[in-house]
Parts: sequence; structure tokens; C-alpha cells
Amino acid sequence: MEQFKGVRTDLALEVHEKNQQDIRRSGTATVYPYGEGVDVEEDGNENIHVTRVRITSPEGEKSIGKPMGNYITLDVPKLKDNDRDLYEETCRAVAFELQQLIRIGEQDTVLVVGLGNWNITPDALGPKVSSYLMVTRHLHEYLPEQVDDGVRPVCAIAPGVLGLTGIETSDIVKGVVERIKPSLVIAIDALASRKMNRVNTTIQIADTGISPGSGVGNRRTELSTKTMGIPVIAIGVPTVVDAATMANDTIELVVDSLINQSQEGTDFYKMLKNLDQNDKYNLIKEVLEPYGGNLIVTPKEMDEVIERVSKVVANGINLALHKNIGFNDIDRYLQ
Repeated sequence: MEQFKGVRTDLALEVHEKNQQDIRRSGTATVYPYGEGVDVEEDGNENIHVTRVRITSPEGEKSIGKPMGNYITLDVPKLKDNDRDLYEETCRAVAFELQQLIRIGEQDTVLVVGLGNWNITPDALGPKVSSYLMVTRHLHEYLPEQVDDGVRPVCAIAPGVLGLTGIETSDIVKGVVERIKPSLVIAIDALASRKMNRVNTTIQIADTGISPGSGVGNRRTELSTKTMGIPVIAIGVPTVVDAATMANDTIELVVDSLINQSQEGTDFYKMLKNLDQNDKYNLIKEVLEPYGGNLIVTPKEMDEVIERVSKVVANGINLALHKNIGFNDIDRYLQ
């Protein structure tokens, strides 16, 4: 998208936020508070802030740079903390938002696809989520008497990446869909954010599908209703931010501090702050290029954090897909 060119993000909310900043900076008047064809609703509490972005027209598609549909973002600043109460609250919030997008029968089969490379921690979200799912399709087929009421047929795969398998992920998933004939695909993948404070603290749910590898700048053939022939819901968590974006945000924080503290050179600092975001980003990217190219950055504690975050996403899916179950039931099925 032209007005957001260069800055890497997979979050519809971040593009919307950037658009609103540009509107305020330019003073452009508009009859649409969020842009034509873009509806935004905010919800939540002090622990979990929910933003629902709905793109309703081609104009909205152009503005956000994503297909028409629903994009739900849960911001949980303390998601990385080892807090059991917050963990369960976040799982239930993910389940609630996911249930609003699921429009299939209670006994219809769901295929969950864990996208990513399990050998690279920031890209291992999808495979890890798959390992914590209540997979029950085989129980419905072979041991139906042992299946509790409300437990839906669910199957899962972690197809790996093109570099490991030599096969496009979309081809693997398409083959499984044609064979298993599920009514819905839920795809999980790592994403990229433009803000460090959203890495590992934000969950995006969308009913428009996903392009595998987008979080690390390696987009493959999309998984969507158009390519799979059935509804596809995507769930993603930002696990990386590119170095130029991080440097850009750091410079902005330093400039803000200098403006507040310094009486001299304030006009110069304000000039730096008011530089076009794209121009500033591209300049930083050019400066960094000789020192490592297009770098992406992830927090050092990623191993333990990705474990917790993957359990949140997995149990959010478990609670959404199976009626009348709790955390003890999930633990029993996973034993």
C-alpha cells in the first residue's frame, strides 16, 4: 500500500493507526472517522484491549491494503508474564472472538494448520500451537463412545516450509482439504509488527486467510477461501520486527525526549520528528544495508515466551471449537 510502503507489518490495526496519524498530521477533513469502507470497534478491559477492524469496500481494501473482512486484534501487554489468571482470561477472549467468526455446524470437521518452521523459534508458533490442540477426529471415527458431548472432530497438521519439504505449503494443505473434506481451516502463523511493544503481546484473528511466511518477508501462495474452497480463519502473533522499524521507533523516542528536555535546538528536533515516516524509514534502511541487509529482530527470551503464547492460542482454539469444556478437560485429552 502506497501510504504505508516500506514499513513491514502484518497487522491491519497498525496500518489503520498509521493512516489515522497521517490524517491528523495533514489536517485532512473527512466524513469517515476511520476512512471510507473501514469500521472500527474497541472493547476489552485493562488487561486485554480488543480492536475489531472491518473492511467493507474496495476503498477500505485500498486504504488498509488487505482484503475485505474482519480483523480482530487483542493487545495483552502482560501476555509474556507467567500469570495463570491472565493466561486463562486471554484464552477465553481468543475463544470468544474466534466463535464470532465460525459459521459451521457443531459437528463439522475443522482442520488446524500450524504454519512455520519448527527449527527456528520465532517462526515456530504454528507447529507449537498444533502440538497443544485437542485433536479428536480419529476418536470420532474409531472410538465414538469415548467422545464427550460437544467435542467436535478436529484434525491438525504442521506442514513445514518450502525449504524443508520442497513442496508449497498451500499444495500440502489443499491436498489434505480435498482428502479430509473439513468445513473450516484455521491457520496459525508468526507475523511481523512495526512496534516492539506488540511483539509476543498481540494476537490477530482474521477471516480472510493468510500468506505463509509473511512474518519473515517470505510470502508464499495464500491460504484463503479462494484457494481452499472453504472458509479460512487466520490467527497470528507478531514475533519479529525489522531492524529499520525498530531504529525508526527508537529515534522517535529519543527526539521526543530531546524536545521535552532541551531548550536549544528544539526547532531542529521538531523538524526531525515531522519528517515523512516513509522517507525516514527508507533512510534508516539504506544506512543499515551495508551492515547486514534486511535484518529482523526478535527478543532474547523468545524460547520461553513462544511456549506460553502458543498455549494461549491453542487453548483459545480448543475452547472455541469444543462446547462445554474447561481447562481440566483439555489437559485430560492431551494426556
